[in-house]
Amino acid sequence: MTKPPKAPAASINHLRPSDLRAIAQLATQATRGVTRMTEGVHHAVLRSMGAPDNQQAQTGGITGFVYRTVHGVTELVGKGLQTAFTRLEPLLETLVDQPPETPEREAVLAALNGVMGDQLLQTHNPLATPMTLRYQGRALNLHAMPPMPGATGKVLLLIHGLCMNDLQWRTQPGNNPAKVSDHASALAVQLGYTPVYLRYNTGLHTSQNGRALASMLEQMLEKWPLPVEELTVVVHSMGGLVIRSAVHCAQQGALRWPQQLKNIVFLGTPHHGAPLERAGNWLDVILGTNPFSKPFAKLGQLRSAGITDLRYGHVLDADWQGHDRFTKRSDSRQPLPLPDSVACYTVAATTAAKRSPLADRVIGDGLVPLPSALGQHADPSRQLGFGKAAQTIVYRTSHMALLHSPEVTRQIIHWLTPS
Repeated sequence: MTKPPKAPAASINHLRPSDLRAIAQLATQATRGVTRMTEGVHHAVLRSMGAPDNQQAQTGGITGFVYRTVHGVTELVGKGLQTAFTRLEPLLETLVDQPPETPEREAVLAALNGVMGDQLLQTHNPLATPMTLRYQGRALNLHAMPPMPGATGKVLLLIHGLCMNDLQWRTQPGNNPAKVSDHASALAVQLGYTPVYLRYNTGLHTSQNGRALASMLEQMLEKWPLPVEELTVVVHSMGGLVIRSAVHCAQQGALRWPQQLKNIVFLGTPHHGAPLERAGNWLDVILGTNPFSKPFAKLGQLRSAGITDLRYGHVLDADWQGHDRFTKRSDSRQPLPLPDSVACYTVAATTAAKRSPLADRVIGDGLVPLPSALGQHADPSRQLGFGKAAQTIVYRTSHMALLHSPEVTRQIIHWLTPS
């Protein structure tokens, strides 16, 4: 008797009991949002036919009753599912083995948090990513640091960018072990650094993540198993805004760890914003000018606070507080220079083979234009002032390729090697 063919591994293998409650919550929110959008279109059509204006965009009569019924049923079903799954979770956890942290699962969670991580946190969704500092693949318990026999006094912190996680610093093209590229491993081997990775919810405001990171670094370095000689930070994309915010918060709060901070290496950081987010903002404005398309503008507004911070490169609370982040406005950031007494370096990338005004400002690395990555700005007060020897441009390189470019690895080692 032949055995039935083995079913291929499915994505359900990556699910955990708490994910059921989280997914049900997302489904309820999506149903509610689609219903509101549909009612908005319906209301716009009625107004165009002479119906009285209603600021709440709600329809009346039998049609309005149907929409209110859908909202009510959705709310009841959502609460019922949440209650049921909350009660089932302890039982499921005893019956089902907790799946390990797989790269596939973590990549999906990272992307989801990047797009709507602020909403996940606000609604207490279990899929919201908590901020953790990680060593050798595990989150550090900052209240009871584990044994770290391989640690040195040279701490290397790596901070990922939007919709990413700490696992994506290490790349292995084609699953070929001979082609593994990892900036941190190279720095550990050649310069004696001990890599520590940050994992965080990239959907939150950069200043919120910066404040949380400032506090965590103070705890970690206080309990490091041996005296800390130096702290060096390598950041990719949004991570550069987060570390600048963290240094500012730490200095404002008189924390001690900035005194140990020696180097920051920025890889493709949008110091002055990214045009794609500004284009998204234009989409909000265009959709909002037409009463028939205005309800669809809410689709553009799904993107998180972290994404809208990339419009101009927000770093401080003052850059976004008191403003509607979906209303078009000019750049009103508070100027924040690079931290004093810290060697700061920046790598900018371009997919072009050579520089040109068009390639620099429009193409860049596909996401971040060269002037933004280099900290250049027409307003002198916003110029970040990277020294000539502290900046480099890599060609035929995309934004994501900065994570595994051997050329970038060599440049970082060159900068950080004591002269």
